[in-house]
Amino acid sequence: MTRSISEVRREVLPETRRSLTHKFSITTYEGYLTVGLFPDGRPGEIFIKMSKEGSTLSGLLQGFCRAFSLSLQHGLTLRDAAERFRGMRFEPLGPTSNPDIPECSSILDYVARYLDFHYGDGRDAAKS
Repeated sequence: MTRSISEVRREVLPETRRSLTHKFSITTYEGYLTVGLFPDGRPGEIFIKMSKEGSTLSGLLQGFCRAFSLSLQHGLTLRDAAERFRGMRFEPLGPTSNPDIPECSSILDYVARYLDFHYGDGRDAAKS
């Protein structure tokens, strides 16, 4: 079934919301993932801050976070959103500081797998 534009509604997070910040590393790159939550505990927005990032990586990560967040707010399930980014491969990649996700193929792969593990169905986070 196709929905018309008038049927698509953005679910906006409250002005004051709960959030979780997760510190992680991929090889020598340290990062922080902040997840803003809807009142029912579902993720509704994400922010990523990486050490050693230049303006290009910073801009790309901000764009990814904005698109991912808007997707969740417009009704895309976390599982579907995470599935689109699992397995993407680019630097930095390799061992992580998270025993649940010991290796990743990119920052986006790590974030998608972390979100799926903690807020989705968590299927095979360590194996992807």
